[in-house]
Formats: sequence, C-alpha cells, structure tokens
Amino acid sequence: MSFYERYKNGETHGVYADIEKLGEEAFSPSYYSDIEKVLIETFQRVNFNLDVIYKALKDIDYIFWKDKLGNDEALLKPFSDTNELLKVLERNVEPIGKLPVSIKMFYQFVGSCNFAWNYQEDPNILWEMADPIQITPITDCVSQVTDQYWLEEMEECIQDGDFGFAYLDLSADDLHKDNISGGAPYALQLNKDKSIDGRFLNEPNDTTFINYLRICFESCGFPGMSYDNNKIFQEFYDEVKPKLLKI
Repeated sequence: MSFYERYKNGETHGVYADIEKLGEEAFSPSYYSDIEKVLIETFQRVNFNLDVIYKALKDIDYIFWKDKLGNDEALLKPFSDTNELLKVLERNVEPIGKLPVSIKMFYQFVGSCNFAWNYQEDPNILWEMADPIQITPITDCVSQVTDQYWLEEMEECIQDGDFGFAYLDLSADDLHKDNISGGAPYALQLNKDKSIDGRFLNEPNDTTFINYLRICFESCGFPGMSYDNNKIFQEFYDEVKPKLLKI
C-alpha cells in the first residue's frame, strides 16, 4: 500500500514516521511522487482546519490583529507571487542550509495564520497562555533572509558547537503572544541536506513542523490551553474539534 493510500486510510502519524526514516531517499523517483501526494493532502487539510477554526473564532467575536485597512490578519491565503518569493527564500538560504519541503508546501497551499489575540485593541486576553497557532507570512521570511546581517548570524550559529544549524523564525513564543517578555521565537531548522520536514525549534513539544501543526489542531489551534477548566474554551472546543481533519 502506498504512503498516500495509508495516509487516506488514517495512518497519518505512521506515514510521516516512515517518510522521516527514508532521509534523502524520500526524494528518489521510487518515493517522491507518492510522498508529494501525501504532502499536498496534508496541507489542504491544514488549510481546511484553519478556515474552520477562524470561522468559529469569528462567531465568538475573538479579536484578531488587523492590517492597516482594518482587515483581519488571522488568515492570509497564498500570495500570487508565492513561487517567486520561495525562489528568493531558497536562494538566500542555500549558502547555509535547505528549506524543508513542508514549509514550502505550507506557503503554497495555506499562506499564513495568526490566531493570537490583539492585546492592543483589548488587553483582556480571552485565553491567557493559550499559545495560539501563528505562522508568519512568507514575505516576513524573505525580509529575514535578505537582511544584511542574517547570513553572518546564521554562519555563527552553525559554527557554535551547542547549536550547529541555521534557522528561520516563524512565530512568537507563548509569552510574547500575550505581550509578556519571553524567549526566542519558534523557528524552523534549516537542514544541511534535503528533507521533507524539519525540526520546529524553541517550541515546548520538541517536534517537527508538521507535528507542531498536528498538536495545534488537537487543541483547536491553542496548544497551550487547558480546555477542561474553561467553560468558553470547552464550548469552542466541543464545537470545533469534531470538524477538524487529521493531518
């Protein structure tokens, strides 16, 4: 049975565990077309789940961050020039690492998301320390890697024996999302070799990017939230969770 067939049959964890074991062999003609189908299915589901959560949050008047025109920044669909931006991103990353396929697929099929509470508009955060899902737009990533000091900083990280790799910042940590001075941003490790997925750094679960998304959906977009002692969140969770697709 193919990876894609197994994935469609519900073996979502097992499929990605087996793909990870392949290493660079995952890119061979024997495997990659099948794995690519799995990735496309995964990020179509991610997109679906984020839409479901966003609509449910709108229904309870959740306060999102807004752009200069007053539009919610909670979900931004892929830009028309996403593929061109990915080329810029890859070109600037190439001297020190490679982008995992997972983040490229995220930007191609999802765009970006930010379910953090807008504490500037209302300082009374609905669910404190809920660590809402947040993945920065690809334009922010391009700004990072085209900064004149970024490459030098990443080269220093690679030479550091305690670190040893470069990374791309993708999200504020749980404290900064609540307007509290916190730690380092959640970041995607840039691998030296080609990879399907990558480690999601500084985040509490010590996991991969795709599994981070999976963990977020297990808690309806708020992985830091304890839903069993908050009535509003419990009602939100009970409504949303059954609608979400496994990734």
